[in-house]
This record gives sequence, structure tokens and C-alpha cells, in this order.
Amino acid sequence: MKPLVSLVITTKNEEKNVDNCMKSIEAQSYEPIETIFVDNGSADKTKELAKKYTKNVFDKGPERSAQRNFGMIDKTKGKYVMFIDCDMILSPHLIEKCVELMEKSDAVALHIPEIVLGRNYWSQVRRFERSFYNGTVIDGARFFRCDKFKEVGGFDETLAGPEDWDIDKKIKKIGRIGLLNSTDKTSDPTSQRLPSFAQGYGAARRGASWKLNKFILERGVNPAKFGSVVYHNESEFNLGKYLTKKGYYATSFDSYIQKWGKDDPDIKKQLGLKYRYVGVFIENGKWLKLLSRPDLTLGMAYLRFMVGIKYIFRKHLSQEEFII
Repeated sequence: MKPLVSLVITTKNEEKNVDNCMKSIEAQSYEPIETIFVDNGSADKTKELAKKYTKNVFDKGPERSAQRNFGMIDKTKGKYVMFIDCDMILSPHLIEKCVELMEKSDAVALHIPEIVLGRNYWSQVRRFERSFYNGTVIDGARFFRCDKFKEVGGFDETLAGPEDWDIDKKIKKIGRIGLLNSTDKTSDPTSQRLPSFAQGYGAARRGASWKLNKFILERGVNPAKFGSVVYHNESEFNLGKYLTKKGYYATSFDSYIQKWGKDDPDIKKQLGLKYRYVGVFIENGKWLKLLSRPDLTLGMAYLRFMVGIKYIFRKHLSQEEFII
């Protein structure tokens, strides 16, 4: 019998995203999957729509870490547990590939490549930037062995922003975090039929084609270029909203640094100038990508500069407090 995978979706006023998120889950080539929605006081039809797909719809707040912990610790029944936001779309074979890798390796958690959707220039810049982070200390695990996630106590609910980095550090104390290969394709997601093994139990529910192919294409990404990934439908990039969000996340950085120490090697990379602004983009031959798209490289440098300014002024850091 295949192990159960618990998929926890955190929501707040996400009525426009529920259907696409759930369509991608229903189209998975893997079974069994249980879906758990944890809502944080939505004022729209989010919960009403979620209940069309599952009876596992709960209320929890005040922050996403509390929502995730509630779903991933208190409500999950699976051997494996994964969390996503409601504006995310899973490629058709993602869960299957995650389980396959976990079952044959010693990894206790996985980093999963994320593709940012959007057609405008800044959305393309964000997509380009995100591609450099896969499997690095800037990334964050999303798929876990449930017992190991519970063993480390889940997310630190006092943090808002670096909690993803924090859970990685806790997990790495007890095991290894693997990286899913984004080019590992069971089949082309644009094809009209799923592979034969997907035509058994649940095939009628999943249907014979990936209905979200057109949706992804319309947002500037060709799914045929990718295998096992999460598509992040953040809507077209808005610089003001992006910087406001980054500024809010920065409010927890002091607590995160205090928890692990400013000399921690991961923190020195995550919040230091040398790695965060240079090293992560040139290591392991990645500098070639920078040369291939100078237009996006310049935009990425501007975004990094603006985020750095936002961080400094938000936190009122002195020169001595900024990690070099």
C-alpha cells in the first residue's frame, strides 16, 4: 500500500485561487492524498469553496506558522506532509516524485523548485531570481516526513518570515534535506493523456488531461519545460506590495538571529552581503545564467538593492548589526 500524503493548504481570502489549486491536486498521478485547508478568518467565499473539495476545513490563526502547525501536526494522518499556499499549483506528477525520492533516499524533507508565474518584466525578474535559490540556504523545505516534522516541533510561531529558514535548520539537526529534480518528467504535462499507471484508482476523478496547462501558458510559462515543480501564481508583480511584504518579514529577523547566533554559517549566508547578493548567483556555474539574460540580471540587482534598503530602514540597523 502506498503511503498517505497529507497536503496542508493555508488560506485567507483566497476565493480566486481555491479552484485552480484543487484542480492541480485532483490531477496528481499519485494516490492516496488527503487535503487539509486551514483558514485564517477569510471574509470571502474561501471556506465555502474549499468545502466543495474536502471536509477537512478548519479555522486557525493568527499567522501562517500557526496555521501550518495546526494542519501538519494536529490534523495530519499521512506518513508524509506537505504545505502550500492557496495560490500555488502543483505539476501533475509532483507528489509522486516526492514520495519516490523520499522512499529511496535518506532524506527527511525536500526542497521543491518553485516557478513564479507572470508576464510583466518584474514577474520575469522574480522568476529568474527564484531559479537561483533551489536547494540553497535561501530555499525552504516544503515536503516532510511527518514524524520528523513533529519531532522538531514544527514551525516557530514567534517568527513571521524566516520561519521557513528556521524549520530547515531544525530539520538539518536530525536529518538531510533533499532537492527534487525539476527536470525529472514522468511525461510531458501538455500531453493529452496521463501515463498508464495513472489510469487506475482515481483516474476518473483526475481526468485524462492536465486542465491547467493553458492557465500556466497564459501567465508566461511553458509547462513543457518543467517536470516536478510548484507554480506560484502570485499575480503580476507589484513592487510596492513586494517591498511592504519584505519589510514585514524583516521584523522577525532579530529574533531569528538571536535564536541561532549571528555567527551561524547559514545566517551569515542568508542575511549577509557576500552570499545573499553575490555568492548564491555565481556558485556552481550559475554565473552563466546571469550572462545569458543581462536584462533580467539588472532587474534582479535592483530588486535585491531595494529589499536591502527596506531591511536596513525597517530594522534601523547600525553598521555593526548588519551581518557582513
